[in-house]
Amino acid sequence: MTSRLILWTAGFAVLLSSAVDAAPRKAKRPVRKAATKVIPKPVVPAPPVTPGIMIPKAVNLTKPLPAEARAHAIWTLRAALNVAALQCQYSPFLRSVDNYNQMLRKHGPEVMAAQDMMMKHFMRTVKRGGMAAFDRYNTRSYNSFSTLDAQYNFCWAAGQAGQAVRMANVGTMASLAQVHVPLVRAALGLVPPAAGLVAPALKIPTFPALEPITGTE
Repeated sequence: MTSRLILWTAGFAVLLSSAVDAAPRKAKRPVRKAATKVIPKPVVPAPPVTPGIMIPKAVNLTKPLPAEARAHAIWTLRAALNVAALQCQYSPFLRSVDNYNQMLRKHGPEVMAAQDMMMKHFMRTVKRGGMAAFDRYNTRSYNSFSTLDAQYNFCWAAGQAGQAVRMANVGTMASLAQVHVPLVRAALGLVPPAAGLVAPALKIPTFPALEPITGTE
């Protein structure tokens, strides 16, 4: 009797384990990650470029922090207005020199903070020679706005940016830089035809066929 009870218990355990194995297992639901919000950047349409002109390249940072990106925008706008103060004095109406000086007076703390942040960026990213890298960055920033082909368009765009900086409230230079730096850089690719160099096609008038005049005797 005892042996039959043991065999019956063992058989029931086997059937129970096989039933558990045969039962369908509930699949775990995949964990959904929260969607990250991406803030779109202002898109400036690419200007039509005249073949054969030289457009200076923009200076970009390698994996900047958000504070470093804002400082880079301010420092780049300062470089553009500095180049304009040197190259755009042919027109007193643009007030390029006055715009640059007024920017330093009104937004001086923002400019100095941007300079300090950019120095820290290169000290952080360049293990050796961070200050030398910062000096090269300044030179490249100036050269990125040096143009001969599109000087008139650059001076006009830089003059508009300088006026906007002069009228803006203190503490808003980073926002202005994000708007006006792309506009100034887009102006480097616009080269209008010089006056007198592009002549319209000549239209040759057509005359009616004339019959020869015969004299009368």
